[in-house]
Amino acid sequence: MALKAALADAARAHGFDAVGVTRPDSIPLAQDRLRQFLADGQHGDMQWMETTAARRSDPRLLWPDARAVVMLGMNYGPDADPLAILNRRSHGAISVYAQGDDYHDLIKQRLKAIARWLTATAGGDVKVFVDTAAVMEKPLAEQAGLGWQGKHTNLVSRQFGSWLFLGAIFTTLDLPPDAPEPDHCGSCRTCLDICPTAAFPAPYRLDARRCISYLTIEHKGQIPRDLRPLIGNRIYGCDDCLAACPWNKYAQVGRETKLAAREALRAPTLTELARLDDTRFRTLFAKSPVKRIGRDRFTRNVLIAIGNSGDATLADDAERLLDDASALVRGAAVWALGQLDPARLDARAARRMRESDDLVRAEWANALNEVNA
Repeated sequence: MALKAALADAARAHGFDAVGVTRPDSIPLAQDRLRQFLADGQHGDMQWMETTAARRSDPRLLWPDARAVVMLGMNYGPDADPLAILNRRSHGAISVYAQGDDYHDLIKQRLKAIARWLTATAGGDVKVFVDTAAVMEKPLAEQAGLGWQGKHTNLVSRQFGSWLFLGAIFTTLDLPPDAPEPDHCGSCRTCLDICPTAAFPAPYRLDARRCISYLTIEHKGQIPRDLRPLIGNRIYGCDDCLAACPWNKYAQVGRETKLAAREALRAPTLTELARLDDTRFRTLFAKSPVKRIGRDRFTRNVLIAIGNSGDATLADDAERLLDDASALVRGAAVWALGQLDPARLDARAARRMRESDDLVRAEWANALNEVNA
């Protein structure tokens, strides 16, 4: 217990706001839940979830020598209402977690420092994980007492609301576990009801194929046509279900300055974003998780937001991108222009015959059918 107390002090000294310990065998229900999620195809095209399913649902398979899992949380609570940007339709909404530096890099560095302290103090071996490995951080964090998985499947903390980044340290040390955090959702379903795309088929179940975070970040192809109008101006991720949680009344503004929102990413204009080439994209999003999806996928998202903006002045940006080198961008540009200026799209219909990509030609066909309906 003395070692655990010292560990908590070390964690807070390195910027973490919550720390708890659980056993590697503490999430026995995860395997069946993950199996059902995958069987229903609700992971979309995230095939890596299938290939790592066994290790993901049982930490003992990931590292059999581990005897304890230290879960740590870093608060990134925003300093403003994350949903206010949704009313500014000519501006892009970037998820709170992606408005500052990439948390993966920051947290992994801090975890390694704590892990070095732990081995120097008490011995044993350690491994650190931040989101990119086959570790189910949220169920483990629940068992470690950091919070509970709400009906939107995200972790909720009584102290920090929805805004905790998670990291894990697996260790061969036999640390005493903390008590799990019980579910405090009660009859509330605010997070479910606010979802624009109805991505929750039931409480505690997510269909990623309808989730805006999945569609704008993980999904590599064209976004399904029926979901595009529901995305609004969300161009990277979605905070709706997180921000709506009533437990956020206890949330605090994050204290880590590197995770704070950059002014340039709080409410960038869609026309500015639509004009980014690859170099300018990489410059704007240096050290940001947004850079991971690349300029083409990001511009696809921007064009969906342009099509939803109702701002006719953005039609020029959509038309210019009809000739983009990326088929993904060209297809989204067809849809966006059709939403803003159908007559102009109809006048450019000859471009359809010169289009080399089958999926983009299909976008043209669908858009022109809507124009002439």
